[in-house]
Amino acid sequence: MGGKPAKKRRSGSLPLAVQYSRVPLYPYWVHFNLERAIFGGAGFHAGDNTVSVSTATDKKVPTRTESDSMGKIEVPTDRYYGAQTARSLIHFDIGHDTMPDELVRAFGILKKAAALVNQDLGKLSPEKSKLIVQAADEVIAGKLNDHFPLRIWQTGSGTQTNMNANEVISNRAIELAGGVMGSKKPIHPNDDVNMSQSSNDTFPTAMHIAAAARVAQALIPSVEALRRALSAKAGEFGAVVKIGRTHLMDATPLTVEQEMSGWANLLERDVTRLKEVLSGLYDLAIGGTAVGTGLNAHPEFAERAAKKIAELTGLPFRSHPNKFAALSAHDELVYASGALKTLAASLMKIANDVRWLGSGPRAGLGELILPENEPGSSIMPGKVNPTQSEAMTMVAAQVMGNDAAIGFAGSQGNFELNVFKPVIIHNFLHSVRLLADACRSFREHCVDGMQIDRERIDYYVKNSLMLVTALNSKIGYDKAAEIAKKAHHERLTLRESALKLGYLTDKEFDELVRPEKMTHP
Repeated sequence: MGGKPAKKRRSGSLPLAVQYSRVPLYPYWVHFNLERAIFGGAGFHAGDNTVSVSTATDKKVPTRTESDSMGKIEVPTDRYYGAQTARSLIHFDIGHDTMPDELVRAFGILKKAAALVNQDLGKLSPEKSKLIVQAADEVIAGKLNDHFPLRIWQTGSGTQTNMNANEVISNRAIELAGGVMGSKKPIHPNDDVNMSQSSNDTFPTAMHIAAAARVAQALIPSVEALRRALSAKAGEFGAVVKIGRTHLMDATPLTVEQEMSGWANLLERDVTRLKEVLSGLYDLAIGGTAVGTGLNAHPEFAERAAKKIAELTGLPFRSHPNKFAALSAHDELVYASGALKTLAASLMKIANDVRWLGSGPRAGLGELILPENEPGSSIMPGKVNPTQSEAMTMVAAQVMGNDAAIGFAGSQGNFELNVFKPVIIHNFLHSVRLLADACRSFREHCVDGMQIDRERIDYYVKNSLMLVTALNSKIGYDKAAEIAKKAHHERLTLRESALKLGYLTDKEFDELVRPEKMTHP
């Protein structure tokens, strides 16, 4: 193999080079599941209480024999993973959702930190630590992503994914040392790579590393960039007076800058909330091992490992003050997901405002002129749609759905362990990824090129009946309402209606009804 990573696998697919030989005979439904999941119709040859799997062309794929506590199993020679990962591919062939790359990277960071700390504590030799670190660095760099094929829909503690990381790092380290993959020598996946750890504390630790890193390094910068773009547009259009709208009906005037400043401020406050939730995500479960007691870990391991992870990431991670809480519940992620949902609500409002204001071009509001990025219809020539707003609002809907799943999953901790961990982090990282990408796309393909139709805006202002509000202080609410109703029903201007009713003179009307003065107290 020479350490060269396999070609990047598309999410949800299984490596073609899979063959099970001398595997204990499974029930018929497992046979069918294996065939469908791995080969999509490959042949099975049963005999002598074993199962041999080959491709549809009957070309056998090279394998090596690995073992775990359940016995021996064949693993493709071009994969770094081992027995437990291979078993998971059989037993959890559910959907096409594989563990996110961000989580895989987080496991690389975690395993590297653990190896370095175990060396410092005298539990792991420098030689073994160096090999683990080298392999973990490749995981961190994304070079071995193709060797992490497991589904989200597995054990609720993420045990198989923790072992996937242990096996990949172990076998890659063995290869670096010139050993035989699958031999567990000189690096054992459990005894060495998983030293001082349990799936029950590593998976939630990786969850927090991945979640905090993506919120801090991807989402917040993307939201801030969109906020700056909206603020720039607000400044560009300056004090252009437009008619306000409440209940989708005409209201009193405001400026374009004031309206857009509201959008920008929503995002500014969302960023503040995102920064607030980061604090909880910086608390790490590492060191709690199986149930939070820290069994089989050095007393200093938890603090040292968290500190090492902080050094490796540049983020202020720290040891969770109560490992029993860290393993049995994921309130920090539920809370953080709430901030993502709130951001989605802000973005939904902004995107909807933009497409309403850009509706038309002749039978809608038409105040905004949106960039024309692509044809909008396969039958109506020349039609252009507010597609960036549509994409953004769909993302917002998905994030709200993800939050519902996270909230329910987070509530399902039983005794010392929450066993909904994979679905929580899957949905959380999905939301972060969608929001970060959508903010970038909306900014680049909508906001940056957005313009206003000054003539249309001016027309709406001059013909708005709600300018009558400026007359309240002079003639009172009731007379002002009478002017507005007469103007509406008889299709008059406010001026014409006021003069016909005799409530104001020309001069008085002009002094009072000045839209630009109605945009401030």
